[in-house]
Amino acid sequence: MKKILLLFLTVFFVLPFVAKAQFESFKDSVVQLYGVVMTADSLKAIPSVSIVVKGQNRGTITNEQGVFSIVVLKGDQIEFTSIGYKPKIALIPKNLEGTQQSMIQLLVEDTIYLPATIIKRRPTREQFERDFVNAKVPDDNQEIARKNTNAATLAAMEKILPKDGRESSDYYLKQTAVKSYYSGQIPPMNIFNPLAWAEFIKAWKRGDYKKH
Repeated sequence: MKKILLLFLTVFFVLPFVAKAQFESFKDSVVQLYGVVMTADSLKAIPSVSIVVKGQNRGTITNEQGVFSIVVLKGDQIEFTSIGYKPKIALIPKNLEGTQQSMIQLLVEDTIYLPATIIKRRPTREQFERDFVNAKVPDDNQEIARKNTNAATLAAMEKILPKDGRESSDYYLKQTAVKSYYSGQIPPMNIFNPLAWAEFIKAWKRGDYKKH
């Protein structure tokens, strides 16, 4: 019963003071930041500058006069970015006094080298027809699959590619079966086997015994 009473007193008397203290602390850390963004060399206002609080999905942009206003927290990092200018990061001090801060942010122009543009005259009808007829059209997926499954391509790949695990295991099992079949007797000589000679002649015609 005492524990329940203590919990009741904590909820209705202590927690409101804690929440109020946290709110006051958060309220003191909120800063209204406003200012203007200008060029560093000529002090001209820069419109449409992106102003983002790093690590958060909050930001704003400058108006046509380069003026901006945004709510931030003490200790936040503010990033200024604009096309044609180097990005700049400003830090809001944690020990900043008050809840308002004004600033003038200067941006330095960033040199951008674009690739050269070559302007050519319009081709004649004869040149266009010649280039169109001789243009190489890349193979589609169906044509690539057809070439990959071509018999000549498969035969060439069979000669240079090593055997995979399945082929090696099948060969080993066949050799073991032959040894087991002729265990205890002399195996037949393939030199007198016409089928073996036929396979030898086919392999010789294919060029299997040529030196690469």
